[in-house]
Amino acid sequence: MDYVIHSHRHGLTVMQNDTGCIPLWDEIIDVVTNISDEDIYKLHTRLYQHRNKSLSTALNSLIKDRFITKGWNYESNIFNNPKYTHKSWRLDFAKGDVSLEVGFNHSGTIAWNLMKPVIASELNHVQKAIQTRIGVIICATQELKSAGGFDNAIGTYEQYVNYLDPLRVQLTTPLIILGLKKPELLSIKLYKNGYKTLGEILIKPSKLKLKVHLKNGYKLKR
Repeated sequence: MDYVIHSHRHGLTVMQNDTGCIPLWDEIIDVVTNISDEDIYKLHTRLYQHRNKSLSTALNSLIKDRFITKGWNYESNIFNNPKYTHKSWRLDFAKGDVSLEVGFNHSGTIAWNLMKPVIASELNHVQKAIQTRIGVIICATQELKSAGGFDNAIGTYEQYVNYLDPLRVQLTTPLIILGLKKPELLSIKLYKNGYKTLGEILIKPSKLKLKVHLKNGYKLKR
């Protein structure tokens, strides 16, 4: 997938130049750029088309599986204290010096998603289970939200970026906001199934790639 990046407190500079972070940044970019339209299409139509309205579940699943394959710790606790091991106190992923959150959830969680990598990176009165130095947030751009049938209430890349200045004093850790752009050939058409809204995945015909996609079993919609 294509993406856009916003760097907070020189986050991108750190990730691209710090010897401890460079291989982790390479892994993040490898996961993101190697999620193809075909990957999304196959997973959504096989498992989620009749249960979900958006591409978010398929994307979450692809991202999760690929980071786990690369050795990232899934749902890593920030603290050792059992009072603070609820999901609210866990990172989506962590490895080495990097905390990583996947923000396809409600816009009301934007501030907390931004704060969790900071908490994981700063000293605390509660004993830590992990100590990182930088945070990465993977989220949907507005164009992916629209094309992918995402719920209207989810937070977008643009909103995450808007939160950074008012929270600058609190967000002391270098951060990178990575916004996923819409797929080149896929979009979601919403439809009603009784009281439930579902999403039918559509393929945009492309002269250069049409034969390839037909060969892969894609179902073209006009």
